[in-house]
Amino acid sequence: MELVTVAVEKPESVNVVLGQAHFIKTVEDLHEALVGAVPGIQFGLAFCEASGPALVRASGTDTALIELAKTHALRLGAGHVFVLFLGNAFPINVMNAIKSVPEVCQIFCATANPVEVVLAETAQGRGVVGVIDGVRPKGVETEDDVRERQEMLRRFGYKA
Repeated sequence: MELVTVAVEKPESVNVVLGQAHFIKTVEDLHEALVGAVPGIQFGLAFCEASGPALVRASGTDTALIELAKTHALRLGAGHVFVLFLGNAFPINVMNAIKSVPEVCQIFCATANPVEVVLAETAQGRGVVGVIDGVRPKGVETEDDVRERQEMLRRFGYKA
């Protein structure tokens, strides 16, 4: 077995959700869940089929994001992994919809941060071991940092 890492390369304003599912119907069901969760959502989705023709299956509402998702799915090459890039929505807007799709087994990350995917590669194929999401902590928040965090959440409408 060999461990490899693949960096997710995306525009700074784009969020990514990486997960694992288990069935070819995943692409259609995730597409339906996303457009139902956020009217006018812009996204690109790709899914690594793990048997049969073993193709990357893709869908979405934004051509550039679909291409970005297909490129990353091929680079990752891990069975049953899906890659979702969000253009005008945040993961918090779609996570419940994604998790409610029966084919979804797990979510590895949902972030706008830089991401590296740690993969195990064997003679059979690749699997996701985990992800590196963002950078290491630089310290512990102060009272000013707490106040700033709470104010930001209120500005974004997440807290009253």
